[in-house]
Amino acid sequence: MKNLMGNYSDMAEKIANSCRYPCSYLDEQWDDAAIWQRLIRGRVFDLLSYNPPAAPLNSKTLKSFEHDGLKMELVSWDQPFGPPTEAYFIRPINSDGKKLPAVVALHDHSGFKYFGKEKIIGVPGEHETVRELKAGTYEGASWANELAKRGYAVLVHDLFLWGSRKMIAGQVHEKFTKNMEGLKEGTTEYVRAYHKFCGEHENLIAKSLFMAGTTWPGVMLYEDMRALDYLLTRSEIDPDRVGCGGLSGGGERTIFLTGMDPRIKCSVCSGFMTTFARTVEYNISHHTWMFHLPHLANMIDLPDLVTLSGGNPLMVQFCNDDPLFDIKGMKESNEKLGKIFTKMSKAEQYSGRFYPGKHKFDLAMQDEAFKWYDRWL
Repeated sequence: MKNLMGNYSDMAEKIANSCRYPCSYLDEQWDDAAIWQRLIRGRVFDLLSYNPPAAPLNSKTLKSFEHDGLKMELVSWDQPFGPPTEAYFIRPINSDGKKLPAVVALHDHSGFKYFGKEKIIGVPGEHETVRELKAGTYEGASWANELAKRGYAVLVHDLFLWGSRKMIAGQVHEKFTKNMEGLKEGTTEYVRAYHKFCGEHENLIAKSLFMAGTTWPGVMLYEDMRALDYLLTRSEIDPDRVGCGGLSGGGERTIFLTGMDPRIKCSVCSGFMTTFARTVEYNISHHTWMFHLPHLANMIDLPDLVTLSGGNPLMVQFCNDDPLFDIKGMKESNEKLGKIFTKMSKAEQYSGRFYPGKHKFDLAMQDEAFKWYDRWL
């Protein structure tokens, strides 16, 4: 479906289609991937514009337990602003003394912010709304658990505005939270009302960040890189075998983290790859403000961003009938990724996979993603 901007859609589409992405590795001026990577990463960091004061991690283990055949730890670390991030670090029960490959599992957006990490991990006391989301999006699976059972250490953390990092409704002006009046926190009704509140006012978060001189993707990437900082303090993992992956908003996070952090060696991006021009033309109303980084399209397109890794192994999973992305944009991005990896002489390290159905990371997709990690990590 075309966007709903009336006469102004034509203006935005013409501007988007006029972008030539001079900083793409496919541009003829680039022939040394290492030089290109260093220069363009620096320019993207400038656009991200998030440079908080240095702050120690102050990591803590809040509790340890065994569940679902796994050793699980609820951990936390501090951020420069706001409450600490909470995360689960999980690994197989029989893994003591082993150096494990590790994956940073990145939760989705899904308009569902009361919980974050819980959406992709299975822990005791699962909330009804989490079970519903897993049934519709992940074919009922807690995919972080399933990956850990294959011999991985997996870190699943809350992102800015989700779970332990969410906005506290009681601290927000009452005019924004009227739909939550009289509801008991933690109930299904409250959680659904909280998600409605978040969806209606996400634009205020974005405008506040932009006006303050920073960006939402900048905060997002910083917090995911800080999760990597924590992960690399763990003696159980092999720092040379660290990957990341996620669906939807987790796929966007995968793109930024893969492209911008050299510690990531392998990635699976599910349900989040297209071109900027097709997004402007067809799908802009479907997307979170978390996706918007002003002026990036004057330099590179979305497929270019993830390849700033220098061609580390990447699988991208597309859903043919995904309402968030036009099929033309998905096919264009898949073709461009193939060309970039080929130019880098790393064609075998890219796999673009198309699946029937709508926006999801179902069991078949999970199986292929896990085999990709097995192959490269």
